Parts: sequence; C-alpha cells; structure tokens
Amino acid sequence: MCLAMPAKVVEIKDNVAIVDFGGVRREARIDFVKDVKVGDYVIVHTGFAIEKLDEKTALESLKAWEEVMKAMEE
Repeated sequence: MCLAMPAKVVEIKDNVAIVDFGGVRREARIDFVKDVKVGDYVIVHTGFAIEKLDEKTALESLKAWEEVMKAMEE
C-alpha cells in the first residue's frame, strides 16, 4: 500500500522540489501541479506532487498523521 503525504516545498529547481515531511527532506517531481512555489504545501505520492493544499488543510492533515503515529507507538 502506498500513501500520499502532505509536505512543504522548501526549494525548487526546474521540475524538482525539495519537500519537507516534518524534518525529513526528499525530492518530489512537480510536473503534474501548476504554479508550485516555495512555501506551498503539496500532496506527494511515490515521488510526485499530485495536488496543492492550502496551509490550513495541510496542517490539519499533518496533525492527524501525528495522532496516528502516536497511537501506533502506544
């Protein structure tokens, strides 16, 4: 099973963004999403940004993921 995760764009070079998953940075292709800028939040699936998110929605989603991860640790 693959998951799509929200991440914040911290750098862009050509069609590749460096995205931050809560401190873990990875490359993500941005070919499928228009007008991505540094500071935007995107949903990343298998190394590709597939959708832009507004900040409020992204932060809510990240908080939900934190709760899931905390519950799994218990």
